[in-house]
Amino acid sequence: METISFSPGRIGVIARNTFLEAVRQRLFNFLVVIAIGMTASSLLLRDFNFGASELKFVADFGFGAIVFFGSILAIVATAQLFFSEIENRTALTILAKPVYRAEFIFGKFVGVAAVLLIFVAVMTILLSGLLYWRESALLGQNIELEGQKLVYYTDIFIFGIVQWLKFCILSAITIVVASFSNSNLYTVIVSFFILIICHLQYMAVEAWQNISYLPAKWLVYGLSLIFPNFQLFNVGDMVALGERLPLLLFGQIAIYSIGYILVFNGLAIYSFRQREI
Repeated sequence: METISFSPGRIGVIARNTFLEAVRQRLFNFLVVIAIGMTASSLLLRDFNFGASELKFVADFGFGAIVFFGSILAIVATAQLFFSEIENRTALTILAKPVYRAEFIFGKFVGVAAVLLIFVAVMTILLSGLLYWRESALLGQNIELEGQKLVYYTDIFIFGIVQWLKFCILSAITIVVASFSNSNLYTVIVSFFILIICHLQYMAVEAWQNISYLPAKWLVYGLSLIFPNFQLFNVGDMVALGERLPLLLFGQIAIYSIGYILVFNGLAIYSFRQREI
C-alpha cells in the first residue's frame, strides 16, 4: 500500500511542467483571445445596455466573459492535461520514479490552478483598465460627478479571486472524474454536468428545508453537501452595482473553497491510487 507523502520539490516540478504544457495548448490561447475580445467589445455594445449604466454594462459583460470562459478552461484544460499523461504513457515514467500518486495528482492541480490564475489576472486587469478609461471619460464630461468614485477597483480584483477559487474547485472536481475515467470526452461531459448541478445546488437546500419526510430530507441534505453551491460565488451583481464586498463574505467563500478543494483532491488521490495505469 502506497503511503501518502508530499514533497514540495516533486510537486513543484509536476506543476511547472503542467503549467508549461497548458500554456502551449491552443485551447488556452484561443480562450484568452476570445475572452479578451468579448470584454473589449463591451465598449462597442454599450449603447445597447437596455437602460443600465455604461460602467455597469461593461462590468457585467466582463464578469460574464470571465465566468463563462474560465469554467470551460477549468474543465477542458484539466481533462486534457491529465489524459495527455495517461495516453502518452508519460505517467508510467513519472510514477516509476520516486513520485507518489498523491504528488502527481496535487502537482497537476497546482499547475492547472496557476494557469487559471493567469487567465483571471489577465482578464481582471483588462476589465479594470477598460472601466478606468470609461470612468475617467465620464467624470471629465460630467462636472456633477467630479470627485465621486464610480468603480471600486479593489472589489473588481476580489471578484477575480473569488472566481479563481470557484475554477479551482471545478478543476479539482474534474480531476476526481478523470482519476477513474478512461475517456477524456467522458470526463469533460460529466464535469460540465456537475457544473450545472453545482449552480442549481441552492435549489436542493431550499427543497431540504421544505421536506417533511425525514429519510428523504437527509438524502437531499447529503447531496447538497457533496456538491458545492456555486451560487455563493455570484458576487458580480454586487460589484457591478457599486456595492462593497464585505471582507467577512470573502473570507467565508475562501474557507468554503479551500475545504472543497482539499476534499476533492483527497478523493482524487484515493481513486487514482486504486487505478491500474
